[in-house]
Amino acid sequence: MTKRPRLALVAHDAKKDAMVDFVARNSDKLSDFELVSTGTTGGRILAKCPALDLTPLKSGPLGGDQQIGSMIAEGRLHGLIFFIDPLTPMPHDVDVKALMRLAVVYDLPMALNLSTAEILLRSARLTGLKTTSTTPEISVSA
Repeated sequence: MTKRPRLALVAHDAKKDAMVDFVARNSDKLSDFELVSTGTTGGRILAKCPALDLTPLKSGPLGGDQQIGSMIAEGRLHGLIFFIDPLTPMPHDVDVKALMRLAVVYDLPMALNLSTAEILLRSARLTGLKTTSTTPEISVSA
């Protein structure tokens, strides 16, 4: 059996409602993935979409960002959707920057807002379609 790809969902406080709405609208597509999320975001998503296979990790400021970063470094994530709030100072901003840096270093598909998240969910890399990219494709068949 082929393991389903893993997708991380993260949202700053001011963007949590947008993340929950995005997940609810796309729950059919997201059900093809094993999902992980930082704690508070994951709890809010599960309250709205309890049927999803989502594992909440620690809250971002309490280590959840580092847990996801570890998954990136170990090659255990296939994509990251992180709804950032660029207008509010974050006390754990260094953690957020480190997470985005790891996604860039490991060439992980990453969406930082609603528009790119919608595009990412339709991307060939996440849906297993063939592309002209030299990056290996992933399969979403279970």
